[in-house]
Amino acid sequence: MKVDIWSDIRCPFCYVGKKNFENALAQFPNKENIEVTWHSFQLDPNLKTQPEKSSLEYFSEAKGVSVEQAKEMYSHVYKSGKDAGIEFNFDHQKVANSYKAHLLLQLAQTKGLANETEEALFKAQLIDGKNIDDDATLVEIGTSVSLNEDEIKSALTSDEFGLAVSQDMMLARQMGISGVPFFVINDKYGVSGAQPPAVFSEVLEKSWQEFSAGDQGLQIIHKGESCDTDGNCD
Repeated sequence: MKVDIWSDIRCPFCYVGKKNFENALAQFPNKENIEVTWHSFQLDPNLKTQPEKSSLEYFSEAKGVSVEQAKEMYSHVYKSGKDAGIEFNFDHQKVANSYKAHLLLQLAQTKGLANETEEALFKAQLIDGKNIDDDATLVEIGTSVSLNEDEIKSALTSDEFGLAVSQDMMLARQMGISGVPFFVINDKYGVSGAQPPAVFSEVLEKSWQEFSAGDQGLQIIHKGESCDTDGNCD
């Protein structure tokens, strides 16, 4: 049974959602039959990387509040992280565009290492305060999950993986996804936001019962001539 997840590395609730989903999945009796696919979703594609500035400083400037006020406004995010076992470090989190990190994720997807790479990217951005728009940093992250260094360097300038990022974003728009994290279970049920593990457990169980009974999610009743997002036509 498929689970598709749209996420951005810069989004703290996406990390919380990942942890909560994994908590539910670990307790799910049929977890070995669940296929998880990670999809790219950039919350701010035009963000200018400013590694000298923390996320709290950036947020305080954008909202016209003090850094202390920004911390207070982030208090619920800190708490959500703690509840999921994450110690967010916004004081040292770099302001960095996530596009190249998504290129790395797309490479990892082709190697069956997307989940490990997503975890490493979240940790680098939201805990370790690394610059996820820096090539050397991304090579370090990629090799830490057993990706090949030369393939990583090639991926960071790849038009093919850039197209894959754009296709993920286009699919999200077509499905009406405007915020992340967003989970689609069995091509049928959408779960929006960093829900508690119990919510994921409930949806997994319901979806599995339907899947086991032959419900494969979205069904195409009639299929005629068409063109796909790669420009190929029947």
